[in-house]
Amino acid sequence: MARPLRIEYDGAVYHVTSRGNARKSIFKDDEDRIFFLDTLKKVNDKYNLLCHAYCLMNNHYHLVIETPDGNLSKGMRQINGVYTQLYNKRHDRVGHIFQGRYKAILIQKESHLLEVSRYVVLNPVRAKAVKHPDEWKWSSYRGTAGKDNPHPCLTTDWILGQFGSKRRQSEKKYSEFITAGINEEKIWGNVKGQSILGEDEFIEKFKRYIEGYKKVKEIPRSQRYVGRPELKKLLKGAKGKREISRKTKEAVQRYGYSQREIADYIGIHYSTVSRLVNKGPDPLDPLALDPLGEEHNASVRFVAESGNNSITLDPPSVKVICQ
Repeated sequence: MARPLRIEYDGAVYHVTSRGNARKSIFKDDEDRIFFLDTLKKVNDKYNLLCHAYCLMNNHYHLVIETPDGNLSKGMRQINGVYTQLYNKRHDRVGHIFQGRYKAILIQKESHLLEVSRYVVLNPVRAKAVKHPDEWKWSSYRGTAGKDNPHPCLTTDWILGQFGSKRRQSEKKYSEFITAGINEEKIWGNVKGQSILGEDEFIEKFKRYIEGYKKVKEIPRSQRYVGRPELKKLLKGAKGKREISRKTKEAVQRYGYSQREIADYIGIHYSTVSRLVNKGPDPLDPLALDPLGEEHNASVRFVAESGNNSITLDPPSVKVICQ
């Protein structure tokens, strides 16, 4: 089973979501929500996490988490694990309450943190649960906008600091910024490999690391080949059986496209693609370089998780743990 790739380093910022098992509610009442936020506060203190925004919906939650110590996986395991124990004890039940693994998208702080935090607190509006985020008690909006005292799990300094140095003025401008986004499009169309959101330079930096792990099958294909060219670009201008064969084989072997994806794009049967790949000429030889480059940053870690098990990929060596 594919395990999502976690990119961890000191100072990384993430949009994190986790959903209820079978899409069932993870909060039965407001006391559950209080338990969750109190758990988040304790885990933040223990693992030195910063929560810039949150929103508790009925069957899932959203967090924007910064990790000064590069330890997202440890913190999230604790948040979901402790809350599950509290929930089960309170409601006299056993078993999982969350569906599979949490999802985490690495985001570029300087360019995208504000936009992601806005997306998070606007979730109840987009779900048509309320008309304005001010009406939803269980998000960070009211605490950041100065309408309520923020829950201790929340840090507001960085976000409000983007709107000025005077707190009241910053809170007002923040509120205006959130309201202005109600009718704007979602930002997730720019996410690369289901795991990174940022400007091209930011994405390219991590692409160099991820390329070193293309053969680790437990990591989803879309993440192993983050930033790969689109099929439209790869197959553009291909004429003649030999050239189509070469480009098709290159798309499969170098860029990780499945034969089914190529067949659907071209509009032919996948068995035809299989023949092209197996009988076609070899594509250009890949560059025989260290995929991490000579100047890799050894503090970047890749973690593929499954429950309490993890695969930790630490450049330049690879350490696999599956217990």
